[in-house]
Amino acid sequence: MSRLRLKCKGKCVMIVLTKLNDQPFLINCAQIEAVELIPESKIVMMNGKFYIVKESAEEIIQKTIEYNGKIHCYHTDR
Repeated sequence: MSRLRLKCKGKCVMIVLTKLNDQPFLINCAQIEAVELIPESKIVMMNGKFYIVKESAEEIIQKTIEYNGKIHCYHTDR
């Protein structure tokens, strides 16, 4: 499986998640309204659309923290 990597001036533009059919896709984590555990993770977006992904809620949270850290230049090693 190829690694999906999209960059914008050296910075990650969105978080990469995996659909149930093993297809990676990008999602704007600023538009996530909720994550439901069903037992997969169901990501509900602010526009009402949703995505079922393989990543756990903890992985989604970690990816969001890392993304925000890159965008807002804060460090998690405090």
